[in-house]
Amino acid sequence: MSALDRQFAFLREVEKLKSVTRATPIHDASRPENSAEHSWTLALYALVLADQAAPGVDVTRAVKMLLIHDLVEIDVGDVPIHSGNGQAHDSAAVQAAEAAAAKRIFGLLPNPLGDDLHVLWQEFEAAETPTAIFAKSLDRVQPVLLNEQSGGGSWVEYDVTWPQLETRVGAKIARGLPGVWVWVQARIRPWFSARGR
Repeated sequence: MSALDRQFAFLREVEKLKSVTRATPIHDASRPENSAEHSWTLALYALVLADQAAPGVDVTRAVKMLLIHDLVEIDVGDVPIHSGNGQAHDSAAVQAAEAAAAKRIFGLLPNPLGDDLHVLWQEFEAAETPTAIFAKSLDRVQPVLLNEQSGGGSWVEYDVTWPQLETRVGAKIARGLPGVWVWVQARIRPWFSARGR
């Protein structure tokens, strides 16, 4: 296969991300968000909230991370953070399945592009660099705001409590976007308080 054949094979494959539904509904609660919509929205979040980024964050690199971060869901599907006991999302089995998916999907591309995107995905997953921490924080904040906008969304479905949200999501948002987490808490805490959650 030529390099162009491989590039288009990858692009055809990633179209499948549009068919991966997430637990979080879209803004009007009319349907679930899909993973491609989520990735596109996060890229915009990175551009719009660039002023909230810590020193050392490369916003352009973060946008690239966010555009590719969920491509592994083509093979693995979306694993909601609040499903079950909240640990399945970060389980070793899920991480291994996602790593295998990343190897397959980025392996469709010619090198060095395939390797470069695979390394970028691994950086996002490790969440150790300032850029990856920023991107991970955005990945956690967007579903929170969609749930708030849609009247509770997956919080209702999974019977989420405020302490669960703070532990599973809030700490990760605050790590890279402390000012944003303060703002978000002020908007969403009343929803949980009103329900005794």
